[in-house]
Formats: sequence, C-alpha cells, structure tokens
Amino acid sequence: MPSIKTEIRSGAYYDSVVLMQLQRSLADLPQVIDAGVVMGTKANKNLLDQTGLLVNEIKGAKADDLVIVVKAENEKAAQKALGQVDELIAARRSRDTGDQDFLPKSLESAVKMLPEAHWVLVSVPGRYAAGVSREALRLGKHVFLYSDNVSLEEEIDLKGKGAEKGLLVMGPDCGTAIINGIGLGFANQVRRGPIGMVAASGTGLQQVSVRIHQLGSGLTHALGTGGRDLSSQVGGITARMGLDLLDRDPDTKVIVLVSKPPDKETAINLLTYARGLKKPVVVNFIGHAVPLQWIDNIYFRTTFEDTAATAIRLATEGVLYSQKQDFALDQFKPGQKYLRGLFSGGTLAYEALLILEFYLPCVLSNVPINKENRLENSLVSEKHTIVDLGEDEFTVGRLHPMMDHELRIKRLEVDAADPETALILMDIVLGHGSHPDPAQELAPAIKAARDKAKKEGRYLEVVTILSGTDADPQGMASQEERLLEAGAKVFHSSDEGVRYAGRLVRDLEGDKIQVSAGSFTTVDLGTLTGDFAAINVGLESFTESLISQEVGAVQVDWKPAAGGDADLMALLEKMKG
Repeated sequence: MPSIKTEIRSGAYYDSVVLMQLQRSLADLPQVIDAGVVMGTKANKNLLDQTGLLVNEIKGAKADDLVIVVKAENEKAAQKALGQVDELIAARRSRDTGDQDFLPKSLESAVKMLPEAHWVLVSVPGRYAAGVSREALRLGKHVFLYSDNVSLEEEIDLKGKGAEKGLLVMGPDCGTAIINGIGLGFANQVRRGPIGMVAASGTGLQQVSVRIHQLGSGLTHALGTGGRDLSSQVGGITARMGLDLLDRDPDTKVIVLVSKPPDKETAINLLTYARGLKKPVVVNFIGHAVPLQWIDNIYFRTTFEDTAATAIRLATEGVLYSQKQDFALDQFKPGQKYLRGLFSGGTLAYEALLILEFYLPCVLSNVPINKENRLENSLVSEKHTIVDLGEDEFTVGRLHPMMDHELRIKRLEVDAADPETALILMDIVLGHGSHPDPAQELAPAIKAARDKAKKEGRYLEVVTILSGTDADPQGMASQEERLLEAGAKVFHSSDEGVRYAGRLVRDLEGDKIQVSAGSFTTVDLGTLTGDFAAINVGLESFTESLISQEVGAVQVDWKPAAGGDADLMALLEKMKG
C-alpha cells in the first residue's frame, strides 16, 4: 500500500539546484512513486498540494524549513529513501565543489581561503542577497548578483556603495558575464577578441556575443548590469562604470552597449557619457528605434545581428563614417554661439532637428519635435533655431521657397547680422520645378553676409546642403562651384551637413550637455586581468562551472544568519558596519 513519509529540517538551507537534483534522485530510487524537496514557502506548499504530497505534518512548515516528502509503494521503501537524503546531498556537493574538502561557513572565511579572488558570485534567495552582497563589498570584492527579487531600494544602495569603492555590482538579476574569458552564470564559451560588452540584458549579451564568435571575432570582457540598471531610479551607474573600465582596457578596441528599453533621461545621460570615450561604441537599445545611424563615436543598431556585425567591422576598419573634425574656433568672436537653419524642405528641416537633438540641448523651431521647443515668433530667430520656410504661414500669397528665394535671403541678412550667430545652415534643392538657378541669387547673398560679418570682426560659417543630381537642369557642378566661391561649405548629404553644423556649434558652446548618471570611483583595471578567482555563495553549480574552466573557486556553505530572522540579521549586519 502506498505510503508517504516526510522530514522537516529547520534552519537547513540548500540552493534550488541541489533541491531539484535531490528531488530527482529520490524519485529515481526503487519503489519510489514521487518525491518533493522544497523550502517551506506558501507557493511550494501549493505545488506539493497539487501533486498530492501535502500531508498535515508539512502544513505548519516555515519558509526557511527544508521539506522532504517521499511517496513510495510501501512504508519501508519510503523510510529507506528518506534515510539516503544526506548521502545523496553529499554526492551532489562533491561533484559541484570538486576537490574542496572544507566548505567555509562565512564569506569572510572564504576570503581567507582564497584572498586572490576579486569576485563574489551571489545566488541566494532574494531576501538574503542584498546582505550577502553588502558583505562582499565590505570585503572589497566585486559582486556578480544573480539573485532576483531584490528590491529596487536595495539595488540602489548596493550600487551606490560599490560606486564609492570602485567595485562593480553586476545585478541583481544578472544572468551572465564574461571576465577575461571566464564565463559567469549562464555564459557561452566565446573566443578572446577585441570587442568588449556592457549589457542590461542577459540573453541580449549572450546572443550578441555568440554571433561575434560565429562571425569570426571574439570578446575581451562582457559585463552584465542587471535589467533595472538603466531605469530612472538606478540611473545606469553599473553601465557607466563598465563603459569606463572597457574604455581604459588596452585590449578592448570596440565597446558594445546592449539594453532592454531604457529610461529616456538615463539613456541620454549614458549616451552623452559614451560620446566622451576614446573608443567606438555600438548601441542597441532593444525595441527603441533611434533616428540616427551614428553620432561621433556612437553607432546605433536595432538588431543583434547588425550589432555584432558592426562591432566586428569597427574592430577591423576603425571607423565606418566620417568622424569628428577639429574646428578653428578661435576665428569666431566671443559670444558667437548660435546656429540658424533656413530650410525650404520641411522634411529636411525635421531631419535636422532629429540629428541636432544629439548635439545641442535645445533647438527652437516653427515645426518642433517637442512642443515646448516651439519658436515664439516664426519671423524672429532665437538661440538655436531651425525654420521651415515652406510652412503655410510663409507661403500665403507667395511662391514656395524652392522657387522664390526672396524671403530666405532677407532672413539670411537678419540672422547673419545677429552678433550671436555663428553658423547659417541652408538646404538648396535642385530639380524640375525648383528655381532655375538658385546659386545666382543665393551665392551673392551668402558672400555679402559673410563680408559684412568680417567687417564687423566676426566670422560667419555658412553650411549648405545641395540636394540634386548631375543630370538636373540647374547643373549641380556649377551650382556647387559658385556656392564654394561665395565661401559656403557644401555638403551633398543632409546627414553630414547637419552633423558638421551640430559639432561645430556644440564645440563653440563647450558641449554644455550635463551628465547626471552619478559619480563613481574608477574600477581597478586589474579586475579584468591576471588569473581569475571567485567565491560563490549560492548555486553550487556555479562553482562547478568555474572549476570546469580551471579557475580558483571556493564554495561557501551558506545558510541564513540568525536562522533567517530579519531583525536579528539586520542587527548583525549593522554590527559589522
């Protein structure tokens, strides 16, 4: 007759992998029908109830009690199975911890056993994970925090403490990382190479890294941050520390930044910070379409495939597009700092606004992207301004500015005379139906405006975007020649022309975009180099993985302090400082 036998062990803690393996081992024993090995939480009791294993003895078990239940064909078989529990646990632990005969009971003891370890891997239940991580930081160790169910407040506190000490806190809920070729958590075996990664997405990190490997390249390091790192509350602090570390790493030539959809302000701050790095950065904010391909040293991609391929190309070719230019800023008079855009093409004006968002803090317009940036009076430029002269307000009773340049020439004269104007940006659209010879009218106006500014001791940059083909009736080559003779810069690509203008004016302003992602102490580069060693607190399979990669590892025989009593644990932590 089937018999159910149970055992409850108070204060006994084993990680979830050990419990799963123990449950399977018990279920495989002769004459055993079913088995359950769980911690005594309400959810686990419900699972036992669904499988018919929740007997009365178990109902009173506490969340920190280990519950073992065996259903066998008879009472003798059930009792025999329970008697093998310790033997099965010992066998499993021996496989996971290798030759480690002694399992230290505390993190502090483990550090004494393996003082060269820079890292502590934490995968204990979420309600205890922050305390273990704080202890690791107190001992001067970087933290790979695999545990989930850690509160946002705890994450902010841990990352703040880590930032003060120059210690990385990767997580919580950080599933994967690669340090100097050693995989942590759920990591793929990826060859060494010139590309480094920072990722707030575990599977995103894995997919990009394996594609880099499959396409023939490799990684220096891949640093996980945890999925909430780029939230508004956390502010991207681990991502920023990771970017800084990889930027200083001599073996990393290209950096890849991958994230689940980030908070907008945090993303802008992080991108602003990344623009100050020496190395190219390939960015994939999953699900966020960025209206640019690149800006300065940053390359935006929307798929993992393109992200991996772009990183490899950059590592091989260095750059993919025209990069920063050195401007002769001393020719401008103090106080000259504003850009004035006079457009005949509405879509070109809109594209200019999109691009300039990444260079200038605010551009006013009569066709703004954000309503708060609407120009108060379309007839009067203020600060940085882009005006679409083809809007209805300008075309009542007059021809479109592609055919009639009178209004634009008058606006050019006014804006050029403003002592704060540094650069005039204009599009010139050729083709059938447009003005038969735009340069005939615009080139003299440009030259006159620049000459007037020169007499007043100012330098005026005029940037033109010449949109047309060599087959257009206006003659593109002759149009360009006369614009150049007038002193204008001529670009055929609107993207390149606007970027040139944005970079120049940004440099005149001193790049005043403020970064508010938080300050931090730089991480010692030695973290990434030399022999890797780590201490593991939690899932013993992580120790097994480290040992299989032939690195130093110590498994802590961890159990909740003070029997899991939250108040006593807090008191003990406070006493440790």
